[in-house]
Amino acid sequence: MSEVIVQPSFSWNRIVSQDMKVKDWICPVAELSEVPDVVLLGVPLSRSSISASAASEFPIAFRKSWELFSTYYIDEQVDFRELRVADIGDVKMHTTDILQCHTNIEQAMREVMERYPQSFYVSIGGDHSITAPLVRALKEGKRIGILQFDTHLDLRDLSNGPSNGTPIRQLLEAGVVRGEDVYNIGLHGFYNAPSLIEAARYYNVNIITLKQLRKTGIQQQIAEVMQALSEKVDVIYVTVDIDVLDITYAPGVPASTPGGMRTDELFDLLFEVGKSNLVCAVDFVCIDPHRDTQEAQTVKAVTYAFLTTLVSRYMHMKNTHGD
Repeated sequence: MSEVIVQPSFSWNRIVSQDMKVKDWICPVAELSEVPDVVLLGVPLSRSSISASAASEFPIAFRKSWELFSTYYIDEQVDFRELRVADIGDVKMHTTDILQCHTNIEQAMREVMERYPQSFYVSIGGDHSITAPLVRALKEGKRIGILQFDTHLDLRDLSNGPSNGTPIRQLLEAGVVRGEDVYNIGLHGFYNAPSLIEAARYYNVNIITLKQLRKTGIQQQIAEVMQALSEKVDVIYVTVDIDVLDITYAPGVPASTPGGMRTDELFDLLFEVGKSNLVCAVDFVCIDPHRDTQEAQTVKAVTYAFLTTLVSRYMHMKNTHGD
């Protein structure tokens, strides 16, 4: 067993049946005899959040929500239970040392990639600081594109150390990614200071506001971004900060704001993203289940987003291989 990956404190007793729930579909990695199509990694870190956050509790809340969803997607009339998804566990976190936590995250992702080099990687945060070490693990000589769904640029300076406001800045300053290969979609309103706009211009980060997205249309906008990235990068990493959603749809987010996306818009974006062969990994970050509604409104939205990404990949795989 890895020194930096531990078993989650919660797991389901799986029951295979015709009407399969997600809780019965996703396997602990030890129970899956075949190579997984998708590897799921929990990253329960929130000490590096600028806002007080219990995002470290989200991986467990996420797993508990699986009983509410089935493997049948009625929008496309497809059952995607054939997709093999393995839950490998959670990254071990240090109680106080954020840099050690980040080191563990990077090491854990490297181990996952070495063990399952052909799988698709899904990381469940945790705050947005986890993205930097996850992307660093992917580097290995590859040119990486980042597709970021976010209300914020996450380009704060690093004078106060790594936080959920600095992951993109960390990657740019370290030369892990190029600004021209970063596309931030969903920015809106009054939540990015002039210094951050200046940083985005300095690094040539691509800004696509929510207003622009709606004017262009989701399918066309994603097609344009994917085409641009395909001409430059080897792989694409997708990071989904749930604060991109309007506070009405995602109250369980420390930095929730009015004026953001609707859930259906995020789901449609991820469905389009899932069609790309270049996309190799995705993370979902900044969800605090302690702030959520009694009905777990935000947790359910993220699980829906996660499943939308996977069903899109499944359909794309089936179409590509003609099975």
